[in-house]
Amino acid sequence: MKKSEFSFIGDIATMFGSLPHHGFEPIGDDCTVLDMGDDALVMTTDMLVEDVHFLRGASSAAEIAHKSLMVNLSDVAAMGAKPIATLLSLSLPESAQGVWSEEFMRGYYEVSKREGVALVGGDTTASRDRITINVVAIGRVAKENIKRRSDARIGDIVAVTGKLGASSKGLVDIMFGDLDTEAARAHRLAQARIAEGVFLGTRHEVHAMMDLSDGIASDIRHIMELSDVGADIELSAIPTDYDIRYATTGGEDFELLLTLDSECFDAVATALHAATGTTLTAVGRITDSGELRWLQDGTPQELELKGFTHF
Repeated sequence: MKKSEFSFIGDIATMFGSLPHHGFEPIGDDCTVLDMGDDALVMTTDMLVEDVHFLRGASSAAEIAHKSLMVNLSDVAAMGAKPIATLLSLSLPESAQGVWSEEFMRGYYEVSKREGVALVGGDTTASRDRITINVVAIGRVAKENIKRRSDARIGDIVAVTGKLGASSKGLVDIMFGDLDTEAARAHRLAQARIAEGVFLGTRHEVHAMMDLSDGIASDIRHIMELSDVGADIELSAIPTDYDIRYATTGGEDFELLLTLDSECFDAVATALHAATGTTLTAVGRITDSGELRWLQDGTPQELELKGFTHF
């Protein structure tokens, strides 16, 4: 019987759970964590496959390089860490060797330079007909600033940075051939909230945090499961310029989803905006119900909203 992506990941975590971890934290967060004394290294990896995560005809090689880095740097930032290095592996068909690969690497260099991230290793190989890109990202953070999915507390405010839904709407635009819409550009050039993640990592009022890569309908469930809590999400509060389904079920916004002390929300939101120019919006509350409830102006709604999944 076919399993869901997250069920498959859960099985892997169980299978390998009894093996020695050699100082690394087990599977469950945006990154694994390696204790380095007062500091810690965080590490993550993401793979992008042509015709699954990007369309070569709809994005330039430089834009695909940008996305491949942002997917990974976003995970690092979601742990409260500053990205410091990456490893890059490429599987390229003959049609992507030469001009395309050179443009890709120039784009990868420009983003790496802008974000202060070194390229410290990787691999290259040939493929039959599609490009595959795998990045490992490494960050550094003071141990006391690490944010995990498992630290949400009952009564916490659920909040998001920025606005949601543009990337998902942009993908739809691209699929219909509308490559030059604002949403399509947002999809191709989504920006990880790196400065915001590092700043929020320093705030003790922030408890749980992760990035919004699969849509809030999926991602809030990860926090709920690992923190053993429920959540009420107010649909009317979700910041978006598009249909609410793009904002709740679409992936790759790379905004941050966090829970924080309800009494400190205004202070944290004000400080974040002052430090980074980014807005923080309260969209719900952590509960003891163990369930996810969608509300519309405070009234529970019978909705089956599910985020993106690869399987």
